Amino acid sequence: MLELRKAAERGAANFGWLDSRHTFSFGNYHDPRQVGFSDLLVINDDRVEPGMGFGTHPHRDMEIFSYVLEGALEHKDSMGTGSVIRPGDVQMMSAGSGITHSEFNPSPQESVHFLQIWIMPNRLRVTPRYQQQNFSAADKRGRLRLIIAPDAEDGALSVYQDARVYAGLFDGAERAEFEVAVGRYAYVHVARGSLRINGIAMEAGDGARVRNAGTLVFEGGADAEVLLFDLRPAELPMR
Repeated sequence: MLELRKAAERGAANFGWLDSRHTFSFGNYHDPRQVGFSDLLVINDDRVEPGMGFGTHPHRDMEIFSYVLEGALEHKDSMGTGSVIRPGDVQMMSAGSGITHSEFNPSPQESVHFLQIWIMPNRLRVTPRYQQQNFSAADKRGRLRLIIAPDAEDGALSVYQDARVYAGLFDGAERAEFEVAVGRYAYVHVARGSLRINGIAMEAGDGARVRNAGTLVFEGGADAEVLLFDLRPAELPMR
């Protein structure tokens, strides 16, 4: 079963320099019906104006990853990491025992559009770590490419949780299937474009909780970019 959540139903925050849409409760947006799903706590769809960004701030005991759709995002943290992530890059930060970081749009002209996603960890107070990997468009074209997994399998980034994340690009006749294992949940987020999943039309910003679905069929894409989360069978995030 797919439980669809339309993009327009998400929470919204606009600070001038930041235009954000919240799939789940975040900041000043709270909906008791939308406080995460399984170990997935946050999906923020952020657009940051040129030369602006998130100043240095702390996190603890959270798996945080950024997925850039357009532009570039500059990262700095208390581990000494300094990097710029661009479309195709996936950045994973395990906050663990505590970390401070900043995320900034270094361009003087172009905005940056990215997703920031939080997953609850299954281990607390771990040593903080940073990972970054590029997954080419060709690697995601017409298929679901594993980008995050517990044991960093198949070249994916590692996460402290029983969760896997896949990314795919679909256009025209491109088609892929994903078998949701018995006793597992899934969440689908359409990052841009549009496509059909099991015949259900989904557009940019739409999401869907998936329970007892069996096979998911991705097809009918129009410049679609999608993330699929393979999750434990829990309704709400738990420590």
